[in-house]
Amino acid sequence: MAFAQNMNHRKLVIIPTFNEKENIQEIIQAVMNLDGGFELLVIDDGSPDGTGNLVKALQLSFADRLHLIERQGKLGLGTAYITGFKWALEREYDFIFEMDADFSHNPDDLIRLYNACADRSYDLAIGSRYITGVNVVNWPMGRVLMSYCASIYVKFITGLPIKDATAGFKCYHRSVLEGIKLDEVRFVGYAFQIEMKFTSWKLGFKLVEIPIIFTDRTKGTSKMSRGIFKEAGFGVISMKIKSIFSPYQLNQSGLTE
Repeated sequence: MAFAQNMNHRKLVIIPTFNEKENIQEIIQAVMNLDGGFELLVIDDGSPDGTGNLVKALQLSFADRLHLIERQGKLGLGTAYITGFKWALEREYDFIFEMDADFSHNPDDLIRLYNACADRSYDLAIGSRYITGVNVVNWPMGRVLMSYCASIYVKFITGLPIKDATAGFKCYHRSVLEGIKLDEVRFVGYAFQIEMKFTSWKLGFKLVEIPIIFTDRTKGTSKMSRGIFKEAGFGVISMKIKSIFSPYQLNQSGLTE
């Protein structure tokens, strides 16, 4: 797919990793091969399988476009993305993407997410599994139902007008991340994705869902757990209550002119 907008925008894809040696080299190559000069930041939580070392080896080939932050221990998805967001804002990237390392998100769809936001018609583009039905491949039916029902639950409790509330494939214009008080983001697991969408919406940013096909990983091990779903269930209620008694406000100190 061709780019619809400015090829000069600085674009950073953030991929958190923990034990992704089976996928990391291929996903890096796929992103590096895209048109438009995407850059990639891998945030590795001390993977004992050597994921970080594989990234370092590829940095020799993509020195100016492939970046790595190594953290000590498994600190959680949400904190990894917050670390990446701050890193991106400090270096003045225009568009910042979230993507998994395991090819459940098709790297080619990064261009579609970018095109949705590039002319500023939208501030946040979400790769949605459920906007045109249920577009999930290789997931067991129980997990599909859990994910789909979770989005219905989120919409019912919060009013968030998104069909895939837990989606983790996204493109932000930098103004969204500047406007959110990143140090006040509470959740680290499944609920992190819901919180970021809900906060963006409550702050008045324009969200759009772009249909994608989500394909479950074929290599490596899933990082999902019961605790992640528990956090999301109770987290949605607490976010709604907070929005009633403490309205969301833009982080004016973080916004650039």
